[in-house]
Amino acid sequence: MKKKKLTTASGRPYFENEDSMTVGPRGPILLQDYYLHEKLAHFNRERIPERIVHAKGTGAYGKFTVTGNITRYTKAKLFSKVGNKCRAFVRFSTVGGEKGSADTERDPRGFAVKFYTEDGNWDLVGNNTPVFFIKDPKKFPDFVHTQKRDPKTNLKSATMMWDFWSLNPESLHQVMILFSDRGTPDGYRFMNGYGSHTFSMINKKNERIWVKFHFKTQQGIKTLTGPQAEELKGKDPDYAQRDLVEAISKKNFPKWTLKIQVMNDEQAKKFKWNPFDITKVWSHKDFPLIEVGVMELNEIPENYYANVEQAAFAPAHVIDGIGLSPDKLLQGRILAYPDAHRYRLGANYEQLPVNRPIVSVHHHQRDGFMSLENKSGSGPNYYPNSFDDIVADKSYKEPSMKLDSNIVDSYDRNLKDDDHYSQPGKLFRKVMNEQQRKNTVSNFVNSMKGISGPKKKEIIIRQLNHFYKADKELALSVAKGLGIKY
Repeated sequence: MKKKKLTTASGRPYFENEDSMTVGPRGPILLQDYYLHEKLAHFNRERIPERIVHAKGTGAYGKFTVTGNITRYTKAKLFSKVGNKCRAFVRFSTVGGEKGSADTERDPRGFAVKFYTEDGNWDLVGNNTPVFFIKDPKKFPDFVHTQKRDPKTNLKSATMMWDFWSLNPESLHQVMILFSDRGTPDGYRFMNGYGSHTFSMINKKNERIWVKFHFKTQQGIKTLTGPQAEELKGKDPDYAQRDLVEAISKKNFPKWTLKIQVMNDEQAKKFKWNPFDITKVWSHKDFPLIEVGVMELNEIPENYYANVEQAAFAPAHVIDGIGLSPDKLLQGRILAYPDAHRYRLGANYEQLPVNRPIVSVHHHQRDGFMSLENKSGSGPNYYPNSFDDIVADKSYKEPSMKLDSNIVDSYDRNLKDDDHYSQPGKLFRKVMNEQQRKNTVSNFVNSMKGISGPKKKEIIIRQLNHFYKADKELALSVAKGLGIKY
């Protein structure tokens, strides 16, 4: 095999890769040793800013195959016929921990999918839970701060978490899931994924329908108990990443079945709750799951940094036939995610190979840090113009979306959206079995024992009151575990 010459980044072959240029064998280093500067300067810049959330994760490439006919709901080319396939990339992650945190922390798991379609990239950016802690994006920075470190001690704080949750009862549904065994999945292969938000689909008649996306693991659900997760944190903090890499390396390719729930406008108007409230789920009995396709992960990226660390997903990236909704948190994420990527990776993050669509792109954005493309050459950087042949295709225009009101308001007056207890209570009583309920109570008790400070009792009682409204036995069991008369 022909040897490759060692070169600088500019392509100049060189030899002195291990020894700095000095004045004599013991003398000081010369300023002119450029490659010493290049090596050290590049080393100092090898880390881009860590993601504020979802900092630690793993990823894999694979394929998505359409298995169900949903052309009555969407005109997306991907779903135009059964058997269609496209390449996909998935990034799994924990949410609140730093890049060096353990994979088995009690935390939601990010489940972000990038479909490389013939109509551009479609990013379905969700979690392993169908709901979330909050429904208004203004609360998101505050919520994340409570999951990070105390600004004084720089330690994780149960007091901060439970103070916020107890002051925001809308969080109870997600908190209930988080402190069940589902909060500590046994790796990434044995959990479901959800788009979580309500999205929309648009068909060839320009009719819009509301939709929720579910990835059901074909490996079956497997979870860890609290003690098992704690033990693995010390034994193998990279447990979930190792499991995924080893499974794919052995050609034990994990698969998920993509299913959807659909709801029309009339059903949305009559729905018991706001259908765009991410703290609520849609009943599978009333809105049954419809099979759409199968996703298989079969390729570990050659370079983690290039493909996983630089992967950028955004709910704003939808394709023709897939649309958004009035979901408040989704509306906030449409702004926040691309902005986060511009901060971490630069304005041209979509030119990076992992984020680059498989189709040609034509627009009038130019320049900025790390602009890799020059396909437009000397063409104009404005629109409309008289020189290039880029046109806006009217066939891709989305139909209008009806809104409930034309009154501008900064809060929700719909009192039925204040029911934060029915679904968490049903989850605890009817979905969990007896052992799962015991584990959930134990997990609550162990976490709430960490609440400290002068407001300790106030925070605990406030949270117990929320538990009581969801399920009396839950509240009494947690109070007993904490040694509190309630």
